[in-house]
Amino acid sequence: MAYISPTLTAIANAAKKASIVLTRDFNELEHLQTSLNNDGTFAKRSYEKVEKILKEELLKFKPTHTVISKKTDTIPTNGNYFLITPIDGFINFAHGNGNFSISIALIENNNILDAVIYNPVFDELFFAEKGCGAFKEGFRNHERLRVSVCKNIERSLISCNNDLDIIKKSLELSPNITIKNSVSLDMAYIAAGKTDAVISTNNTAASIAAGILLVKEAGGYVFAIGETDIRSENITRVLFGGQIVATNEHLRQKIANTLAK
Repeated sequence: MAYISPTLTAIANAAKKASIVLTRDFNELEHLQTSLNNDGTFAKRSYEKVEKILKEELLKFKPTHTVISKKTDTIPTNGNYFLITPIDGFINFAHGNGNFSISIALIENNNILDAVIYNPVFDELFFAEKGCGAFKEGFRNHERLRVSVCKNIERSLISCNNDLDIIKKSLELSPNITIKNSVSLDMAYIAAGKTDAVISTNNTAASIAAGILLVKEAGGYVFAIGETDIRSENITRVLFGGQIVATNEHLRQKIANTLAK
């Protein structure tokens, strides 16, 4: 059984507490899909409620840290903060689609130390701590995560966002592409070996930070779109540049070369 540190436990508990509200609202949204009153206001209020709960719970545990959830938020000079996305896959959530997640990462001294990604609809909780591996929560035992061992790019499953250029280049690599619009959950599935690559643009640091740690701790690679020399990963560039590739060792160079064309 994986050891879960007090820090990871606190972060996971914050995500689960916020998910109580999120799950209740999601059930309401499923009914609103057939109503003319579904103008997005209800979903926005859900986002705000989840954001408030996450901030309150995380600051109880780390009162000297800052909680950042928007691009416009200022990164603290001491380098100690949480990056959160209350509902990653907001459009999915707003349409009653269960492909969304809560994403939380703890950053200290410019290092991603802890990560939690939680999909409350399917009760899938993924977590990682720097240097300790990546796991999926289980009832009795937690499952150790490993990225896929796929070597054939043409048989790989690639998840990408709705960027037309990225979709075209992804199709050059493989005919098997999927667009789910929840990058944090996509990266969790990379860590779990359920998907072979994620190619995504225009991401906030808050939406990809937890996924970066999960992928790396599961033996995968994360680098910026456009990089061809990927022998050393520039995590700061990836985190704040928002143009990411996450994949395994076998596929990374082929993907990097295709995207750099």
